Amino acid sequence: MEELLTGLVGKKIDVNCGTTAVYRGDAIGVKNGVLHLRNEDDTDVFISIDKIAAMFECKDLPSRPGFIV
Repeated sequence: MEELLTGLVGKKIDVNCGTTAVYRGDAIGVKNGVLHLRNEDDTDVFISIDKIAAMFECKDLPSRPGFIV
């Protein structure tokens, strides 16, 4: 798992740590079994790797302005 996360350093990822805990941010680094994320508010988040259930790279789709009826 640590090798996979190391490959995602520098990318924006979503990390799922169970049914309700989901974190999104830029992967800053992986060290000693801990993932370091920086979220959109520039807050550092540290997640234990053994608590991660799933992770994937974010795809920021461009927003399409339009009308809502």
